Amino acid sequence: MDIGILGPLTVRARGQRQAVPTAPKPRQLLALLSARAGKVVPVDLLVDELWENAPPRSALTAVRTYIVQLRQSIARTLRTSTAEVAHNVLPFAGWGYRLVADPDRVDASVFTRHAELGRRALLEGDDARAALLLHRALRLWRGPALADVRIGPHLLAHRTTLEEIRLGVVEQRLEADLRLGRHHQLIAELSGLVARHPLHENLHSLFIISLYRAGHTEQALGTFESLCHNLREELGIDPSPRVRRLRDAILAGS
Repeated sequence: MDIGILGPLTVRARGQRQAVPTAPKPRQLLALLSARAGKVVPVDLLVDELWENAPPRSALTAVRTYIVQLRQSIARTLRTSTAEVAHNVLPFAGWGYRLVADPDRVDASVFTRHAELGRRALLEGDDARAALLLHRALRLWRGPALADVRIGPHLLAHRTTLEEIRLGVVEQRLEADLRLGRHHQLIAELSGLVARHPLHENLHSLFIISLYRAGHTEQALGTFESLCHNLREELGIDPSPRVRRLRDAILAGS
């Protein structure tokens, strides 16, 4: 099966229909199993995700019912029997359930692998390969993670982690592109990013460098001043020495 969580939830066989149910709680249950594909998800964690601090007395029975429904849906998608799915695809593992999946067919796993390879290439100074791998990783995103799923505490934590990793990969990809002399092409994208992340020093630094290299010195210095204002207003701090050195280098024409 192909499993996608980097956008709307997708669980399907190639060329076949979706196995994702429309009912909110079975959909949420499948989302958590997909987010932890290959790992056992304890039953008590499933209950906590679905009902948080107020599970009904029938919570365990409801989870078992949802699992049966998911197995039936997956069996139809894979054109196999429910018993086969219960044994090999969505088995009970003593204290929880595990969605068996090939990591190469889980978009989050592929994203993480490309991102790590890109990060290593960037550290090794292979900017062209880094840019290629990081662009490839980011193209796997189809929107906000699990965009069409009701989110409980465990999915929220997982989605937050994924979005933080995504932003880090975006930074690394921008750095690689900047090293390759693509500052003109980055200005519009960085303008939007700093507007969405007004306290993010590294994004501002990349924007300042892009502006300066494109010949927009005054706008680069204005971006530094905007960052100073935002940090002082929101956090009561000044920019880090690294960012101040960047400003000083621009003033010195260095």
